[in-house]
This record gives sequence, structure tokens and C-alpha cells, in this order.
Amino acid sequence: MFVPDKVTFKGSHIRDNIDLKRTMIIVVVALLPALLFGSYNIGLQHFRSTGIESTVFHAFLFGLLKVLPLIIVSYVVGLGIEFTAAQIRGHEINEGFLVTGMLIPLIMPIDIPLWMLALATAFAVILGKEVFGGTGMNIFNPALLARAFLFFSYPGWMTGDKVWTEGLTRGQNIIDGFSGATPLALCAAGETQKLPSLMEMFIGTIPGSVGETSTLAILIGAAILIITGIGSWKIIVSVFAGGLGMGLILNAVSINTFMELPFYFHFVMGGFAFGAVFMATDPVSGTQTEKGKWIYGLMIGILSILFRVLNPAYPEGVMLAILLMNTFAPLIDHLVIQSSIKRRLKRARIAINNSIK
Repeated sequence: MFVPDKVTFKGSHIRDNIDLKRTMIIVVVALLPALLFGSYNIGLQHFRSTGIESTVFHAFLFGLLKVLPLIIVSYVVGLGIEFTAAQIRGHEINEGFLVTGMLIPLIMPIDIPLWMLALATAFAVILGKEVFGGTGMNIFNPALLARAFLFFSYPGWMTGDKVWTEGLTRGQNIIDGFSGATPLALCAAGETQKLPSLMEMFIGTIPGSVGETSTLAILIGAAILIITGIGSWKIIVSVFAGGLGMGLILNAVSINTFMELPFYFHFVMGGFAFGAVFMATDPVSGTQTEKGKWIYGLMIGILSILFRVLNPAYPEGVMLAILLMNTFAPLIDHLVIQSSIKRRLKRARIAINNSIK
């Protein structure tokens, strides 16, 4: 998992200690806290909805057995397409789908039909990746394309109060007083008074996509990415900074109850933290320049909160914000580079003029 297949035998070479295989494995390791907690939370939500007492182990085991089919389908379909494309092109099979295959199940509701997941994965890999040339050539984040495909093709399976628990409680009665509504669904309906506590949303014991509910687990993954140098801390920080700024502006306006919600609630609801840490930092579809990373992250944070609050039909705005900024990432890098070139030329002209004088 850590040793590259090819080595050099002669000549001098400067090598980085991080290759593609090591990069992908570290991202998968960073995703494990969200995956493990998500498995536990799935079981917890099931037993809460049915009123059955359970231990942490039983809740985790129940959730894990629900998550494993999603992971298996994602990898089987995605890797199958990647292997086929590599054979057709005569290219080597690279490790790019190791991360995408894990991300796709983590951003889906647990009761999504497996055939829908397979269809979304195929769409993301073929139209979002292979048509552009494979790993390293795609302009959009493939995992987000899979979610976008399902959101717009089968919205009934991606939104609504019953989405997150119906598949877990099939054949069992849900107790009175239990709601499967996510915090964002409650906010979109103007029922902010029914929100779980801030600590519950930070820990992640709430309905939601498999790996997106626990901000704590996501921050552990962020620490792994930043310490190992795999994820850009500038993008992560700037996404939260953009969300903070826009949240404060909307708090000042406060036309509706969603705008009155304190800005920090946005960080622990929906996929904001997960998108900032694992989606926005994608080195292929994001910006490459250092200044561009700040601009890119700030715009994602700003647009995410705007889409959430100003469009009640689309309360989760992170996915759309990241995909939109994927489109503009090359333009941002181009403008940053051109700006740098102009500054250097200006300094060179000044230096030449001074030397002539």
C-alpha cells in the first residue's frame, strides 16, 4: 500500500516522499473516523426510531452491516469501469478510485437502493472522469457528481424526513415523537426551534448521510490530512472563513428564521465540514496556486451558506458550491499567475529604469 511498483536503477533523481498510492491511502485513513462513527450513528438512529435499547457495539454492528453493501457496490462498479478503461487505453491502473470509492457511500443516505448507487457511480466514473482522460484529468469531483446525479434524477431518495430511517426500520413501527428530519430540513421548513443541540450536531448523533454527521470525526480526519501534508489547510480554513463571513452578514439581515440561526450552526449541519475537508481539498479539481486556494475556499464557504439560506428548495448548498467552483478553479489559477507575471514585469521595468538613471 505504501511502496511504489517502479524504482529507478541509475542516474540522479529528486523524489518526494509522497506518491499517488501513499496519497490515496492516507486520505482513506483520514476517512475512517467518519466511516466508523457513521456506522455507529446509523445503528443508533435505527434503535432510537424503534424504541429498542441497544449497546454501542450492537448499534455499530447494525450500522456497519448496512454500510458495507454500499462500499462494496461503489468499489465493484467503479473499479470495474476503471479496469476496463485502462485495458482499452493500454494504460496502467492507478489508485485514484481508492478515495472516490470510499467518498461516494459516505455522502449518501443509508437506505439508497444499491442499483441507484451503482448507476450514480458509473455516471461519475465514466462522464466525470474517464471522458476527461482518467485520474488527474477530471475537472469535477467524481464523488460529488455521483451525489448530484442522484439528487437531480431521484430527488425523492435524497431528500425528505423519512429518507434517513425508512430503510433501517422496514417492517418495524417507528415510535411516536421520533422524526427522521435532518437539521437542514428543519431549518428549510422554518422549524429551527426543533433543532438538536449544538453538541449533538457536533458529535454527530443526528440523522444525515453516512459520513457527514459527525463534525468531530471529520476534524480528526482533517488533522491527519494537514499533518501529513496531503490536504491543503489553506482551503479548509478559507472555506470555514467564507462560511463565517456570510453567516455573520445573514445574521445582520435576519429576514427569516434560517438567517437568524447563529453562523456556527452551519459548520455542524449537513455536509459543510465534510465538504470543506474532503471535497474542496481535492488536488485535481481544486486550485493549484497558493493565493488561488484562499480565493477558491472563500467562495465555496460563501456560496454554500448563500445556497442554503436563500433557496429553501435546496437546503444543502455545499455540493453545488464545490462543483461550481470546480468550474472556476482553472480560471482562478490563470488570473493569479497572470497577476504575478504582471507584478514581476513591473518590478523588472522599474529596476531597468533605475539602472539607466
